[in-house]
Amino acid sequence: MLIVILVLCAGLGVANAQFLTVQNLFDLLTSYAFVGILALGLLVVLIAGGIDISFTATASVAQYVALAVANAYGAANWISVCATAIGIGGALGAINAIFIQKLRIPSIIVSVATLNVFYGLLIFFTGGKYIYSLPDWFATGIFWFEFEWGKDTSYGVNLQILALAVCFLVTWLLLNRTNIGRQIYAMGGNADAARRLGFHMFGLNMLVYCYMGVMAGVASLVQAQLAQSVAPTVLVGKELDVVAAVVLGGASLMGGVGTVLGTFLGLALLAILQNGLILLGVSSYWSPLFVGLVILISVSVTAWSQRERRTKRARP
Repeated sequence: MLIVILVLCAGLGVANAQFLTVQNLFDLLTSYAFVGILALGLLVVLIAGGIDISFTATASVAQYVALAVANAYGAANWISVCATAIGIGGALGAINAIFIQKLRIPSIIVSVATLNVFYGLLIFFTGGKYIYSLPDWFATGIFWFEFEWGKDTSYGVNLQILALAVCFLVTWLLLNRTNIGRQIYAMGGNADAARRLGFHMFGLNMLVYCYMGVMAGVASLVQAQLAQSVAPTVLVGKELDVVAAVVLGGASLMGGVGTVLGTFLGLALLAILQNGLILLGVSSYWSPLFVGLVILISVSVTAWSQRERRTKRARP
């Protein structure tokens, strides 16, 4: 994956001089922070052996409620807004976990249903109205470690880049440095064996889907601050990019496989591919086609590799 990314960067750098610039790098990190944060939540769910595609609706609800409350109460601050968005995201994730674990409903069915339920309720109660007026402190965001590169151009760590970095770190620590992370891998690799070993399956699933909801809440604030508005109809429909980033990173849809580094590389490849198409003047309508093809090829290669390994083990 890293070799493919380097070759693609070299080719795009030759084709368009604007690609290999500091400005383009910061633009990519900023614009793909939303997708990257959601991809980290989905990675945990996939490793656990589940699937969740309701995260965009969860993000839409968390975003709208958090910032509507912030507008209604002028004394709101970053702590209260983040707590509201994360709390709502975690609560909606818990709803998914309850239906999946307690009622034994396949996760894909539950998440498709809750995607429509959450989104439908949001549109019903809000009428699809946008929020254009955001609190000044939220609209300003953050801009740390500012430095200049070139004439009249300054760069720094903004809210999007900071949130993406923190989420990558937290997810890596969860999966690689905690006993719970090892249990998540084990549960996704073989749920029956994990159950026989005495794993608390409901608790693990609750944690996994709540974590997805928390990531959706964080991502919702990142996207709202970047867009400088809240649009309840915009986020739903971006599921393909998130799934693409995780699958490209090597996560298995069968569970038990996936890494944070792989997700980062998958996100990088997706961002570079889409950004490169734009810089080369290719119509944006082609982007879903390329993303879909990349997902199909990646999943096919993974399935073929697994089949080959099973065949080799079956030989005497």
